Amino acid sequence: MRVSLDHVTISLGGRPFVHDLSLEVEQGSFVAIVGPNGSGKSTLLRAMYRALQPDAGSILIGDIDVSTITPRHAARLRAVVTQHQTSNDSLLVRDVIATGRHAHQRWFAVESAADREIMRLSLEKCGAAHLLDRRYLTLSGGERQRVLLARALAQDAPVLLLDEPTNHLDVRAQHDLLALLEDVDLTRIVVLHDLDHALAHADHLFVVHEGRIRASGHPVQVLTSGLTEEVFGCRSAIIEHPLTGRPHLITAPVVR
Repeated sequence: MRVSLDHVTISLGGRPFVHDLSLEVEQGSFVAIVGPNGSGKSTLLRAMYRALQPDAGSILIGDIDVSTITPRHAARLRAVVTQHQTSNDSLLVRDVIATGRHAHQRWFAVESAADREIMRLSLEKCGAAHLLDRRYLTLSGGERQRVLLARALAQDAPVLLLDEPTNHLDVRAQHDLLALLEDVDLTRIVVLHDLDHALAHADHLFVVHEGRIRASGHPVQVLTSGLTEEVFGCRSAIIEHPLTGRPHLITAPVVR
């Protein structure tokens, strides 16, 4: 499903943080939002999943303005994996995954066979079926991210929003997670710090700088040396990765 932001302005602490920003995400695309710390990229994502209310402008999923619908309706349209997830010590993985089905159930309804099958398939898709009866807080960082992604997939929403999902993961877990995201048939909007990950995996890139879209387009075309120096303060070059054959971004400090 398509996602559109139209002239969105967001204030934090009484000052504008995102300024009159518009963007369009096509259905089924894998979009990365990148930018330096404090640029507004996570703020933008939080507005998309209604953790923040814009001061002006509109955010649409398909043709629906998300500010006009109930949280339950919104949960049927987009699933979210945030940076900071808390969980009760006693929760099993099966309990965490089950919360992804709440938007589709009547109040106090018992999980149906269809719910359980969707949960099972979501865990299998994420390579986490063997974790079903583990306590969530006993899992490694990579295992937790697989479970949280499985919960989001179990939500069965057409749009998936993720805020820096590779943070705190070891290098293998980062690659595994991004490969999973590439293989998901949804509209995916992901905030990333790592420019090389964005280059290698996303099919469209938005560069946010000082609360505005500085550049957008295919990552290879966007991540020029001039842009990375201006926005991120480093030199860069795109080469062919010697192991994967994919485009690979290398960086170095600016020579003064």
